[in-house]
Amino acid sequence: MNFELIAPCHFGLESVLKNEIYDLGYEITSVEDGRVTFAGDEEAVVLSNLHLRTAERILLKVGSFHAESFEDLFQGTMALPWEEYLPSDARFWVTKAASVKSRLFSPSDIQSVMKKAMVERMKQRWHTQRFPETGASYPVRVFLKKDEVSVALDTSGDSLHKRGYRRTPVKAPIAENLAAALLMLTPWKPDRILVDPFCGSGTFLIEAAMIAANIAPGLKRQFTAQSWTNLIPKDLWGDLKSDAQSAIVLPSSCDIQGYDIDPAAIRAARENAKLAGVDSLIHFQARDVKDLSHSGKYGFIVTNPPYGQRLTDDEHGGDIYPTAVHPKQERQENAGADDEIISALYKTLGDRMRLLDTWSLYLITSYPGVEKLIGKKAAKKRKVYNGMIQTCYYTFPGPKPSGSSRPTKE
Repeated sequence: MNFELIAPCHFGLESVLKNEIYDLGYEITSVEDGRVTFAGDEEAVVLSNLHLRTAERILLKVGSFHAESFEDLFQGTMALPWEEYLPSDARFWVTKAASVKSRLFSPSDIQSVMKKAMVERMKQRWHTQRFPETGASYPVRVFLKKDEVSVALDTSGDSLHKRGYRRTPVKAPIAENLAAALLMLTPWKPDRILVDPFCGSGTFLIEAAMIAANIAPGLKRQFTAQSWTNLIPKDLWGDLKSDAQSAIVLPSSCDIQGYDIDPAAIRAARENAKLAGVDSLIHFQARDVKDLSHSGKYGFIVTNPPYGQRLTDDEHGGDIYPTAVHPKQERQENAGADDEIISALYKTLGDRMRLLDTWSLYLITSYPGVEKLIGKKAAKKRKVYNGMIQTCYYTFPGPKPSGSSRPTKE
């Protein structure tokens, strides 16, 4: 079957996801704020769930229509060909409803009306008044924008940022798919040095190591659509997972290092790296940022330093992230976020960067006055949402290696 697939992502990072989809070999049909739509078949559903590092989830579009009233919503939903997607024993419900600049805005009412309309359509198709809903789960997501309703089945289940390796969390997290996207915005390659001096649970570094080893991000997790045997052959999942497993190649040498002042964070990072299968590629060490140093040249620092704010609900995936406070800064956050301490961290980072004068720095933060504290004007600033916090991704590129023809992504 040919499907229209929708891949939500973090706002501002659509171009990165678009390139990933192109690399998989699929045609982009549209790009909007926070989502990329592309055409594909059953294999595309599997491959995109397994391999896309920057998507929130993969949605299979059922249809769209205009609705200004709940009656419009009911009739529009009932007109969709649900029987082509749902078997008679399907367990189906509207798991998420989002509305922007639309007359209909109550998520619970939207969900209720659409469920009733789906049942009515299924009654007509299967000639029954009752549905056992004992079969596979088919969660539905709906998005209303300016009264235009888009309806899709969620093939992923848990958000794709949940790779399955971050079982030992610490505070100050960054979502795995956001970390991957920010890495992919840099010119870093696996043969270059990479350091995160505020590594927390190690997400930036683990994502980098997975890229270096060509490990598919979805290889160790399950997806809702694996049980949709009416739409996707069961063997296809196993075959394509086996292909992804066979494609893994651990590099013989890799210089990826993570530091954090908190020993508990380092222990968590090591455990997470082990679960991801990349612990041999990353060196973790409990170290203060004031001790940041490296004998190599032309390295990269990519980091999520503390900025004294808390992450809440992520509107893109509807997932709750823990608080965005650095482990050693929790006390200061609870006391009103001690600006002097956090400012000192940025100043110290800037001091260390002046000693690493051939290196490049990339950091995501919402903390004000970063350029002044670092002591250098950023070459580029990109607005990015980390959870519901509007942050800025600062680019401080260093010189390219002598004789290098590497293209930059800035």
